[in-house]
Amino acid sequence: MLKDLSHDLRVTPTRDERTRQEFVSSLRKHVLADMAASMRANYEQRVLPAFERAHGRAPADGDEVHDAMQDQRYFRFYSSIRYNAQEMVFRSVIPMVDRNLEDLNDRVRARPGKAVLNPALKVPSNVTNIDVHLTPGSYHTEYQPDDVAAGAIYDHSINVFAFNQMGRDIDDIGHSFANYVRLAYPDFRPRSILDAGCTVGHNTLPWAQTFPDAEVTGIDVSASLVRYAAARAASFGLPVRFMQMNATNLDFPDESFDVVFSSMFLHELPLKDIRAYFRQAFRVLKPGGLFLNMELPPNNRLQQPYDRFYLDWDSYYNKEPWYKPFRDQDLPQLCAAAGFAPGRFVEAVVPRYTYTPESEFKANIERGARFGNRTGRLGEEIEWYAFGAWK
Repeated sequence: MLKDLSHDLRVTPTRDERTRQEFVSSLRKHVLADMAASMRANYEQRVLPAFERAHGRAPADGDEVHDAMQDQRYFRFYSSIRYNAQEMVFRSVIPMVDRNLEDLNDRVRARPGKAVLNPALKVPSNVTNIDVHLTPGSYHTEYQPDDVAAGAIYDHSINVFAFNQMGRDIDDIGHSFANYVRLAYPDFRPRSILDAGCTVGHNTLPWAQTFPDAEVTGIDVSASLVRYAAARAASFGLPVRFMQMNATNLDFPDESFDVVFSSMFLHELPLKDIRAYFRQAFRVLKPGGLFLNMELPPNNRLQQPYDRFYLDWDSYYNKEPWYKPFRDQDLPQLCAAAGFAPGRFVEAVVPRYTYTPESEFKANIERGARFGNRTGRLGEEIEWYAFGAWK
């Protein structure tokens, strides 16, 4: 059963809407668990032996696995179901949001929170030219003045998309890495924290909850997301500031923040924008500050070729063209090119904090980053990955 969101902007579905959302969420879980397991078995039992007979070796990388899998009927069936399930997420949510949109806009106007908008900001083409994640209208489209439709659709669709695996309020990533920082670096006490590409603030608010003495700011290019995020934060009683801003051109003074964080943001950016954001992050970090990005794990020797292929599916079939180019990067080199000293690179693989006893979570941190076939794969035993550097 899907859990309802707990904040004041949640929309209560009708019985038919709830049934539809429950079905879509269950289908997503079936695709990513049962069908994914069957596809891997098909690869190991049929595709891999055939490849080894033809080439005298196993596939060297995810690209070779992808090439070998494309003619497989089960892979095509899996991809078709997964693609349609993604579209069905939005079909199950958008009518509910449309039905409640006037009320939602009124609720946000009544309790706007700390929202700072920039009407002159040009939303970048990587958002406007693509329906990212197959989201109709992407993340920026507005249908009336002071609109919050994109924020409400994102919030409620992620709830269906994640089938209860990303925290009570879709905030486990934020809790996992805020508490990773708290436990891994107990002497580090950040007082100013920036979350770049924050969407509706799912993973921004946990930083304010974990470090209550810190001033926390979230930024995004979408006015709708910023309005919704600020009102959502206000409903939780958290004074987090949300600003409409492009992370590639941060409008903050040098050395403004102790932490610059992002979650599932980089793989939505062209490489030139990733590099620009990294340079900006280095500029606005204070000396001794931490740059940290929760992301998909990189396509490197720590990931088996099949796992690289599996995680790259979205780049080919889910309107995320920069997903694989990002994962193909040398992450320490990206940080070094922005100005971070090579010896200051950090990375972490952690279990989900809100699902894990703190003693077990802390023991995992002490063991260090370990990559496996659960790293970055949404499911009941997912592990989150993050990387970055100290300034």
